[in-house]
Amino acid sequence: MIKIGQLNSLKVSQITDFGVFLDAFDYGSVLLPKKQLSEEPEVGQYVKAFLYFDSENELCATRETPIAQVGEWGLMEIRSINSIGAFVNWGIEKKDLLIPYSEQRASFHEGQTILVYVYTDNASGRIVGTTKFNKWLDKTPHHYKSNEHVDLLIAERSELGYKAIINSEHWGMIFSSDVIGKLFVGKRLKGYIKQVREDGKIDLSLQKVGVAKMDDLSEKILDLLSKKEGFLPLNDKSTPDAIFKVFRTSKGTFKKTIGGLYKAGHITIESDGIHQVKSSEE
Repeated sequence: MIKIGQLNSLKVSQITDFGVFLDAFDYGSVLLPKKQLSEEPEVGQYVKAFLYFDSENELCATRETPIAQVGEWGLMEIRSINSIGAFVNWGIEKKDLLIPYSEQRASFHEGQTILVYVYTDNASGRIVGTTKFNKWLDKTPHHYKSNEHVDLLIAERSELGYKAIINSEHWGMIFSSDVIGKLFVGKRLKGYIKQVREDGKIDLSLQKVGVAKMDDLSEKILDLLSKKEGFLPLNDKSTPDAIFKVFRTSKGTFKKTIGGLYKAGHITIESDGIHQVKSSEE
């Protein structure tokens, strides 16, 4: 089945001086220009090519890989703006992607880089982009569990933190108190489900939550203490950056963890850092 706006594996049906024709089934034959071929294939061989319609509504094939295919998100730079909408760099030399005004959440300017979702407009059949993501997310019920490992795409900065797209399907929120390291719109990273609220909204974390997270961090702290002769120059007064540099975790989580280790008698917390408590047998 041919998928417009995506990579396809197509059979070479004819070879000419200016390129090869690929069998696009119901769409007929489509030319793949010679300059895009690293080596000339044989008739009957399969070639991977991206298919799209040009401004004249003619089917085109290219070996170029777009920043995002249909059904995907990608960061794209705005090249021009006219009465129709904004045109962004799609990653294809001869084809910019249109974002109609009706699909723009805010006013844009040339040179701006924005996160775009690529889809096929049912009315026109053309491939376009949108910055209005709500209608493409939360279309199916979710069944996430606390501490479930998920793929995240940072989509929006808000007063509360960062809105992220979960597994390309649902909205979630990383609150400012749970931010670790530098986040920015378009960044892809791994994360965890922190909790699913009664209203169905999802809170996210960039590290394991609850007991599992604390246990993992406790092990890391004790292991590093044993390697550093029982001392680490970190405590509850250390900066978030200093803690993150060593343990890749938030200051809040670190404080709770060393508090637990202190109560369990594994460490002491001093002004210069944390000290491992030696067992009576040592």
